[in-house]
Amino acid sequence: MLAKTICAALEGLNAVPVEVEADSSGGLPAVTIVGLPDAAVRESRERVKSALQNSGYRFPRGRVTVNLAPADIRKEGPVFDLAIALAMLAAGGSADLVRAQEFMALGELALDGTLRPVRGALPAALAARDAGLRGVVLPPESAPEAAVVEGIEVYALRSLKDAVGFLAMKFEMPPEEVDVGAIMNRASETELDLAEVKGQASAKRALTIAAAGGHNMLMIGPPGSGKSMLASRIPGIMPRMTLEESLEVTKIHSVAGVLGHSEALVAVRPFRAPHHTASYAGLAGGGASAALPGEVSLAHNGVLFLDELPEFDRRAREALRQPLELGEITVTRAGASTTYPSRIMLVAAMNPCPCGHRGDPRRDCRCAPTQVERYFGRVSGPLLERFDLQVEVPAVPYRELTGSDGESSAGVRERVQAARERQQARLAGSGCHSNAAMGEKLTRRHSRPEAAGEQLLKHAVERLGFSARAYSRVLKVARTIADLAASDEVGSEHVSEAIQYRTLDRGGYD
Repeated sequence: MLAKTICAALEGLNAVPVEVEADSSGGLPAVTIVGLPDAAVRESRERVKSALQNSGYRFPRGRVTVNLAPADIRKEGPVFDLAIALAMLAAGGSADLVRAQEFMALGELALDGTLRPVRGALPAALAARDAGLRGVVLPPESAPEAAVVEGIEVYALRSLKDAVGFLAMKFEMPPEEVDVGAIMNRASETELDLAEVKGQASAKRALTIAAAGGHNMLMIGPPGSGKSMLASRIPGIMPRMTLEESLEVTKIHSVAGVLGHSEALVAVRPFRAPHHTASYAGLAGGGASAALPGEVSLAHNGVLFLDELPEFDRRAREALRQPLELGEITVTRAGASTTYPSRIMLVAAMNPCPCGHRGDPRRDCRCAPTQVERYFGRVSGPLLERFDLQVEVPAVPYRELTGSDGESSAGVRERVQAARERQQARLAGSGCHSNAAMGEKLTRRHSRPEAAGEQLLKHAVERLGFSARAYSRVLKVARTIADLAASDEVGSEHVSEAIQYRTLDRGGYD
């Protein structure tokens, strides 16, 4: 007897509906799974057998062939367990699943028949809707993210017996519902407040500019000066995510398997801070066999913070150059090649020398000039140039440590939001939403300074030897500073401040 159910296979950030066919016939007892299954899918026959028996169902007698169609798409992970079990039950005549063709079935089976969460529930739900299915049945932990999709019904089931009963129409239950508006509103609240950072007025100003224009930022200062503390508060001052941005980020986190259980949406801008021992695959993406998202994609629409930048593997650091320019990264493995979005704000921190105390009036630096040169030489010039703002973060004096709190994150965010809205109005229709993402044509059109500012920039280029890329980034930063000041024109004062944020180009640590 032949029976069919529906599941889904992940292809990058998208899912493809997969028809699970089970055929029970005579012969020696055996289960064969075909259709490009990986090891986890092939092992499902053992999980399914135990789950069926421990749930009180009879395992089909004779030979059972399970086909996962289309057969030319690689099937990975335990997400097919539930669909395979349901198809085998129907093929063996143990259940009449009248709703099997209306719903996509997702879930990993425990040996006792309970359902465990799976990754990729959101892309699968989108695929189910696009395929015209009525809905999705899946584990309770994965249901909230799937319920975000409008136009389909999502049912949270705890076990194989529940799935059989529901698809056989033995009982009814209400579909899962998620209040997307409430989730997005709660996301505006932040626990990390910029007012908690004592002193560092100059660094806070640079942080505001970076958040307002989506600019990459490098902080250079001794240990304990507050670089990490400043970086961790950037998401709280960035513009609130739109629903479209939130869905993009949620899909990436779902595919990577890092979305929290019962978490419907990633509504707060991501802040990813990998350790400096992170590998190339950890940053750029990859895996043993699958092309999974790396940290640069998990930080999409948010912040990627690299503390101790020179300590990162050079190959891993240089892998960031493509996504910083293109806003996407292509991960290639033997069995797959996938392009993930990676529009990030890169924030990095480093010491002024190997010992960390160069320029600190309270401590002596033990580093020779050649050691300092080698330390900065670990980070390539092309990567350093991609930081729009290069900021010194000195040690905080006692009087500032005991001083009053500064401006709160909520206050800064209001100014940042207003600046972003000016940018979006100016760049409407260009496919670009922030100053940092402007190409050369848009930069020339919208960031050209007035005469005095042009003369000042010319003098800086000739004297400091700015490269063409550094010149372009100064213009973008100046445009953002003007937006924060609600100015339509880029004045000399905006250009002057932008030049001050090129610490390394100005020879600040020579």
